[in-house]
Amino acid sequence: MSENPIPGAENPEKLTGLKKGEIKKVAAGIPAVVSALEMTVGEAGFQRGMKALLNLNQKGGFDCPSCAWPDPDDERSGIAEYCENGARAVAEEATAKKLTAEFFSRHSVQELGKLSDYEIGGKGRIAEPMYLPAGGTHYQPITWDAAFARIGTALNKLASPDEAVFYTSGRTSNEAAFLYQLFVREFGTNNLPDCSNMCHESSGTALGESLGIGKGSVTLNDFYHAEVIMILGQNPGTNHPRMLTALQKAKANGATIISINPLPETGLMGFNNPQRVAGVLGLNSSLTDIFLQVKINGDMALLKAITLLLLEEEEKNPGTVFDQQFIQQNTQGCAEYLEDLKAYNAQQLAAEAGVPFAQVQEAARVLAGKSKVIACWAMGLTQHKNAVATIKEIVNLLLLKGSIGKPGAGTCPVRGHSNVQGDRTMGIFERPTAKFLDSIERNFHFAPPRGHGYDVVECIKAMHAGEAKVFFALGGNFLSATPDTRFTAAALQKCELTVHVSTKLNRSHLVHGQEALILPCLGRSDKDMRGDENRFVSCENSMGVIQLSRGVLTPISEHLLSEPEIVCRLAKATLGTRSNVSWDKYAADYDLIRNDIERTIPGFADYNERVRQPGGFYLPNCNRSGAFDTPSGKAHFHIAAPETPVLKPGELMMMTIRSHDQFNTTVYGLNDRYRGIYNERRVILMNSKDIQERGLQNGDLVDLHNHFDGIERVAHQFVVVEYPIPEQCTATYFPETNVLVPITSVAEKSNTPTSKMVILTVKPHGALA
Repeated sequence: MSENPIPGAENPEKLTGLKKGEIKKVAAGIPAVVSALEMTVGEAGFQRGMKALLNLNQKGGFDCPSCAWPDPDDERSGIAEYCENGARAVAEEATAKKLTAEFFSRHSVQELGKLSDYEIGGKGRIAEPMYLPAGGTHYQPITWDAAFARIGTALNKLASPDEAVFYTSGRTSNEAAFLYQLFVREFGTNNLPDCSNMCHESSGTALGESLGIGKGSVTLNDFYHAEVIMILGQNPGTNHPRMLTALQKAKANGATIISINPLPETGLMGFNNPQRVAGVLGLNSSLTDIFLQVKINGDMALLKAITLLLLEEEEKNPGTVFDQQFIQQNTQGCAEYLEDLKAYNAQQLAAEAGVPFAQVQEAARVLAGKSKVIACWAMGLTQHKNAVATIKEIVNLLLLKGSIGKPGAGTCPVRGHSNVQGDRTMGIFERPTAKFLDSIERNFHFAPPRGHGYDVVECIKAMHAGEAKVFFALGGNFLSATPDTRFTAAALQKCELTVHVSTKLNRSHLVHGQEALILPCLGRSDKDMRGDENRFVSCENSMGVIQLSRGVLTPISEHLLSEPEIVCRLAKATLGTRSNVSWDKYAADYDLIRNDIERTIPGFADYNERVRQPGGFYLPNCNRSGAFDTPSGKAHFHIAAPETPVLKPGELMMMTIRSHDQFNTTVYGLNDRYRGIYNERRVILMNSKDIQERGLQNGDLVDLHNHFDGIERVAHQFVVVEYPIPEQCTATYFPETNVLVPITSVAEKSNTPTSKMVILTVKPHGALA
C-alpha cells in the first residue's frame, strides 16, 4: 500500500463543476490580450499593473518570471514584449494583496491546507517572515535576525553537512544562485537539487554526452533562417507562447514546421499574433505543416523510422541527403549507428509510434533535401525512462544532416522556468565538475566537497529515511512540483526544519518539518533599493543570453529582502568566523558578486560592463561555433532501441500536462480554453474507444489507480473527457495527479521522474480496485 494521505498535501478531492466548450483552432489573438489585462488590472490595479507590463522584457527593465524563451536581440515591442502567461505571472507578483501576521493568526495551517493550489496562490504576497514552532498550529511573525539564528543553529547541530538539503527553483537570479552554491559548498555539502532535476536534466545529460555541452546550440535568429523546424513533446501555445511569434516569422521565411505530439495542441496549429493587424482581425496563421500524432513515448520509434527512410534515399543517391563531409570531420560512431539502424523496418517502427506510414514518408521527404534543421523539445521527451536515449536519437538525425554549428540549424531544448539554465551555469548542481570545484577552491580559499550530492529524487528518499534533516528551498513549490505526493509529504514531515524563500503562499509551506520558516523575498518586478540605487540582477535565457533585470515597482512591504541578501545573511548566521567569504560586501554591492562570478566561471569576462549593454551578451557555446567539447573532440552517435510499453488488459498510459491557466505549479485559473475545458482541473482526457471499452461515458466520474512496484497509488474523483488523443493514452493535469508518479520510476542516467509515462487503470469512482 502507498503512504497514508497527509492533510494538506494534495489538492482537495472535490469538483468545481466542469463546463465543456469547443477545442480552439487558433491560439492567442484578442482573447489572450483581454485575459492578460483583466488579471493584471484586477490584481495590481491599472497604474501599478501597466507600469509592470510596460517594463516587462524590455532592455533595462525586468526579466519575465515565467518561461525562459529569449527576447529579440534587436528591436522589441514597446507595447507588449510578453505573452498572456507572462502577464499573468507578473500580475500575481505585482498584486496589491499581502499576507501579514494578522492573516496567519486567523488561518491555521490545517485550514489553509484544505484549499486548492489555485486558492492558496491567490491569497497574495507574503509580507513578513513567518515561523511555525514545533507543535504549532499557526504561523507567527519572527524577526529576520531570529529567523537566521534558528536556521544557523539547526544547520550547525547536524552530525554532517550532508544532512541538509538546499533546493533551488528556476526563478533565482544568477547572483543569488552563485552565492547560494558558494555558501552550501563552504558549509560542506553538494546537496544542491534543483528544478532541472525534474524537467530538462535528461536534455543536459544527453547533449553533454553526445555534443559536449548540456545546452542548446541555436539562437533566436536561427529560427528565421531554418528550413525545417521539428517540435517534439512540446506545447508552446500554453507553455512558451512567445515562441509562436518566432515560428510564424520562420514560416513566413519559408520554413516547414513538423509537430510531433500525442495531443493536437492549438498553438501549433494556428496562431493569431495580437501585434499584427491580421491577428487582431482573427485571420489566423496556420503554423504546423505536418502533424505526427505519436503515442505516448513513441518518439524514438518515429525518429528511427524517419532516419531509416532518409538512409534508404541516401544510399540511392549518395551525398544528397546526408552531409558526408560533416560526418567524417566532426563525428564518430556513424557507421555503427547506421548498421544498427538497417536492422529495423520503417513501417514497423511507424506502427510502434502510432503514426500512419504515409505521414512518416512525408516528413522524410521534407527533411531529405534540407540541411538547416532545428529540433525543439520539452518535457514530453525528457520525463520518460528512455528520455536520454530519445534525445540522443534527435542528435543522431541532426548529425547526419550536418545540422549543428551552422546558421538556421541545431538543438533547442526549450527550458521552462526563467533562469533555470542560469542557475546551472552558476554552479547549482549536485554533481559539479572537478574543474568547477578547482576554480572555487582557487578563488575562495576553502576546499569544497568533492562527493556527489542529492538530486531531487535522492533528497526526497533521504528525508524519508531520516538521513536528511533540514530542508531549505530558495524559491519554488517543492511539494507540488515533485512526484509521489504522499511519499514526498511524509519525507518533508520527517525533517527537523523546513525553510522556504518565497514571494507567495504555496502548498509547500503547509506540509512542513517539526519547525518551519517562510522567508519573504523581493520579486523580479520589485525595486531592490540600496540607498538611492535601484540594484539589478541578471538571468540567462534558453539560448545563453545574459541580461540584466531591474524591478520597477515599490515592494508591497518594507520587510522583504532580496535573495542575494537572504543568502548572505544565512551564510553569516551559519558559518560566522569560519567563512573565508566577504558576505557583507556582496550584500551591499552586487557588482562584487559579478566580479567573482567572472573570475570563477568561464565566459563572463567583463561581466559588469557587458551585462549593462542593452540586450546583454551571449555566453560561449562550443556547438554554436561547430566544436564539440567531448573527450574525442567529436560528436558521438548513439545506439538505442525503442521501448514500447507492454500494457496489461485494461491498462492505459498517462502523461501529466499543464492547463492554459497554469505555469508550472502556479495555477492562475480553472480554465484550459484551448482544449475547451472550463472551471475544472480534475479531468482525464481519454480516447473515445478507450472510454467505450471500459463501459464509461463522457462526463463520468472515475478514480485513477497505479500499481508500480506493487504499491497502490490512487487519485480520486476525475471527470472523463473525450479527447482526440491516441488509443491507450490519457492526459491529466499536474500537480493533481503527481500522487500517481512513482518516486522509483525515473529516467535512465538523468534520474528525472517519469511524469509523462504513468501506467494506470481507470475505475468508476468508488469502485473497488
